[in-house]
This record gives sequence, structure tokens and C-alpha cells, in this order.
Amino acid sequence: MKIKLFFLFVIFFVIFLLAGCGARQSTAETQDLIVFAASSLTDAFNELAETFEAQNPGVQIVLNFASSSQLAAQLSEGAAADIYASANPAQMQAVIDAGRIKASTDVPFVSNRLTVIVPADNPAGITALEDLTRPGIKLVLAVDGVPVREYTDEIVAAMTADFQAAFYSNLVSEEDNVRQVSAKIALGEADAGIVYTSDVTPDIADQVRQITIPDDQNVIATYPIAPITDASHPELAQKFIDFILSQEGQNILARWSFDPPTTN
Repeated sequence: MKIKLFFLFVIFFVIFLLAGCGARQSTAETQDLIVFAASSLTDAFNELAETFEAQNPGVQIVLNFASSSQLAAQLSEGAAADIYASANPAQMQAVIDAGRIKASTDVPFVSNRLTVIVPADNPAGITALEDLTRPGIKLVLAVDGVPVREYTDEIVAAMTADFQAAFYSNLVSEEDNVRQVSAKIALGEADAGIVYTSDVTPDIADQVRQITIPDDQNVIATYPIAPITDASHPELAQKFIDFILSQEGQNILARWSFDPPTTN
């Protein structure tokens, strides 16, 4: 009799544990929001995600960073995502053309400018954009198709033919995304690179020096964001976008050296 009671107790105890585990699992379930974002947004979006998660228990932001062109290609091929944040309108349009984003649902959420960066000790003595055309300068840019490279090419296209020829003749390396350009200069592996001002982040600020590109030579980089048409969590996706566009979201972006959105 005592043995039977013991086994009954064990059975009920196991059932109780399983029920408890099930309850904990159900309350611990999270909604994963998959966000594809340009690599230049890495630090800012990590903070945006952390803040949004704290305000929305049960939500986890899954961030996928790469060049906008790489992300656009992945989305066009059917990669699962809820939101796409691009570093230029051209790559956003590519995803719209692929049918993954509805036309006119994309909105500009931030803007940026380009800057020349050199190693902190500036061994080549670069002081202006024009110095990048001097013979022997080792220049690093992002690869063709990446937004920061397209913006760079736009700047160079406005220069003289001699400037263009000398500039591109100094190109020694092309990187997959803008953060790789920043890293290469921070490590002193080249004389100069062109990145966004927001890419001079605290972790490399003491390893590089910025050489400002004057406004009359520079371009404004416009970043659009949009929900994916077949997003798993469309309402949550819009809520995160609204948060990014809110004053709180814009303040976070500003802390990472981004400018307010512009349609110019």
C-alpha cells in the first residue's frame, strides 16, 4: 500500500512539474521581429532595439546587418523579415520592385553625410578631399553597389575628369560594407577611406581622424525604412517603425551622429 501511494505521489509530482514548465514556457514566449538594416546603422539600431524591447516585454528584435545591397538581394530572393532599413532609396526601390514592399509605404527616417577618415597619426598628411588624388595615396572604399560607394561616386562625378582619374587610380581595396572600410582605416591598413560621419563610433574614435568634406562637395544620404509585405508581425513592425520616427527614437539616432530625415 505504501509503495502504491509512493508511486502515485511521484506521478502527481511529475505532472505538477510538467504543468509548471508548460506555464512558464507559455508566459516566456516571445515575438521575434526580424529587422534587416544597413551596416552603418549597427550601433544605433542595437540601442533602439534594446530600448524598444524594454518597453515591450515579450518582444525580441532580431537584427541582421549587412550592406543595403546585400540585404536587398536577400529580401528579393524571399528571405524572411519584418522590416527593411536601407541606406539609400535605390536599394529600397529594388525590394519594392521585387514585390516584398508595397510602394509608398517606405518613409525616410534619418539622414547622413560622408566624411574622409584617416588613421589617427595621419601618415599621409591628408587635410582635404583633394589630397586623395595625390600619387601614392592608398584609398579604401566600399564595393560598387553599396550605398556609401554610390554616394562617394556621386561626389567624385561632380569633380573634374583629372580628379576622377587620379582618385580612382589610388583605390587599393574595396570592402563589402562601410564598417569594413572604417575598420581597415582604424587598423592603419590604408591612408584614407570614405564613410558616413556616423561610422566614427566611440570604439574607433581615438584610432581615426575625420577630414570634413565641405557641404558644397558633399551629399546628403537619405535612409528609408518600410515594413515587409508578408511580415510575420505586421502590427509590431509598424509599432517599431513608429518608435524609430518618434522623438525618443530620433534622439537615439542623433546620439549616434545621424541627422534628422530629409526628403531633399
